[in-house]
Amino acid sequence: MRYVSTRGRAPALTFEEAMMTGLARDGGLYVPESVPALSPDEIAALAGLPYEDVAFRIMRPFTGEAFGDDALRGCIARAYAGFGHAARAPLVQLGPNHFLLELFHGPTLAFKDFAMQLIGQLFELSLGRTGRRLTIVGATSGDTGSAAIEAFRGLANVDVFILFPRGRVSEVQRRQMTTPVEPNVHAIALDGDFDDCQARVKDMFNDFAFRDEVGLAGVNSINWARVLAQVVYYVTAATALGAPHRAVDFTVPTGNFGDIYAGRVAQRMGLPVGRLVVATNQNDILDRCLRTGEYRPTGVLPSASPSMDIQVSSNFERALFDAHGRDGEAVARLMADLRETGGFRLAPEPLGRLREAFASGRASEAETLATIARIRAETGEVLCPHTAVGVKVAAEHLGRNPMVTLATAHPAKFPEAVEAAIGIRPPLPNRMADLYQRPERVTEAPNDLAALEALIRDRRAA
Repeated sequence: MRYVSTRGRAPALTFEEAMMTGLARDGGLYVPESVPALSPDEIAALAGLPYEDVAFRIMRPFTGEAFGDDALRGCIARAYAGFGHAARAPLVQLGPNHFLLELFHGPTLAFKDFAMQLIGQLFELSLGRTGRRLTIVGATSGDTGSAAIEAFRGLANVDVFILFPRGRVSEVQRRQMTTPVEPNVHAIALDGDFDDCQARVKDMFNDFAFRDEVGLAGVNSINWARVLAQVVYYVTAATALGAPHRAVDFTVPTGNFGDIYAGRVAQRMGLPVGRLVVATNQNDILDRCLRTGEYRPTGVLPSASPSMDIQVSSNFERALFDAHGRDGEAVARLMADLRETGGFRLAPEPLGRLREAFASGRASEAETLATIARIRAETGEVLCPHTAVGVKVAAEHLGRNPMVTLATAHPAKFPEAVEAAIGIRPPLPNRMADLYQRPERVTEAPNDLAALEALIRDRRAA
């Protein structure tokens, strides 16, 4: 199994090389040369298996010779051992033909744990074999950062630096990043929004001298291993609801497009996914692009669902690569237009392919809070605001197939928004009950590449 860049100008890599590299040296994202297919019988055989067994069977064809079977099984087992639900990703019925896929039972209460806990184990195994030391730099709109810190804290061969937009994440999200005491993790509050954080991380990867000097690696959703780990819960949900004998639809609240792209990979493997519905908040660039063909960021508006406050959606590049017939030069031209002119317009043929693959919708702030209140009144379920965005959009796309909305975070991560909607402040789970009493450790930094690189050099050396 080899991996190629979406911009077509970087060498093909193995799974392990692509995982450890993150962003390709031509600025593109790695994708597999081909997607392994599962037969209907192979999909049917996954129904009812433990989550870890499904994870091994789905991921094994993508990893090539990078890890032996026993080593991969061990990484998977350790990754999910600390989850708070035996099913790992349980389904809860919301209404007729509408289900929630609860992805918040991991250590940081968000779907990012499914990928990050696994990638932490894979990195540790790989680094232990080679003796290398890496510097992981990531940008977060809230959940990726805490999940990365939780996965890599205390590891001997890794330094972790997470950039988050100062004042634009929830207090729980911030404290999950700033309260770990391990000296190898560093939370950096950047002056700017998430797109600024993401841009500076990409700038560091494109500064090849710095990249090589500090051994830079990335664990944002640009990392293919992150996407691969997320494919698994689409399979467990669909088989629980009758796949491969019937199709299942999914609605995904998303800002950076990685989570829904994982659903597209599952579909290409042979999982009978009927529709993949992109749900956006008021920062609706993905919905606008799918409706109009125009991709043009307009500035980020802070919202009750801050993890989706994104206008430059990195993983959308993978979907663009597919839509353009895997033409890396075409994707490179689009990304150059985005950088140089502030946007691009899709040609009719690739736009048509995107519309065949993805539907979309948006939820305003008022609609998000109203959905939290309605679902609480009708079912007793308390939704986080991101999940509420998904539920609102899913309601507009219900059909004959079962609809699964991804519940991406625990409501206690966003207590202010939930309280504004239903007058109840959801409590943290017992294992995090003292989070507000833990001392914080954070560094404030300007939105400046040279300053950030100097900071990382100094802290890494120390």
